[in-house]
Amino acid sequence: MHPFHLAIPVNDLKTCRKFYRDVLGFEEGRSDEKWVDFNFYGHQVVIHEAPVAKQASNPVDGHDVPVPHFGVVLDMESWEALAEKLKQHQIAFIIEPYIRFKGEVGEQATMFFLDPSGNALEFKAFQDRSKLFAK
Repeated sequence: MHPFHLAIPVNDLKTCRKFYRDVLGFEEGRSDEKWVDFNFYGHQVVIHEAPVAKQASNPVDGHDVPVPHFGVVLDMESWEALAEKLKQHQIAFIIEPYIRFKGEVGEQATMFFLDPSGNALEFKAFQDRSKLFAK
């Protein structure tokens, strides 16, 4: 795996730092007054205090999927545990955890929610990860 690096804007560094660290459970790396690095499942995600752009959406499987969004593909057990953890933290989902494309090649568990600055995150899982790029 080659870790990706993603930098996203947040309008309140302190609140978003707590969200990524305490709610999602990501380990902090380096930081400064205006940014914080996080270990996002082995990838480097950096939150920068800066203006956040307005979101658009695109229809997928009967839901309005927020664009842009980012996340990671988990194994099913980890996905289910994260969904439960988010519910315990009373996170409002844009798209509640469910199975998308049921019975099709791309069948996957998915969920969408926003960080405190309105950045959209998607976490998904496949029963068979070899189907991740299947047509």
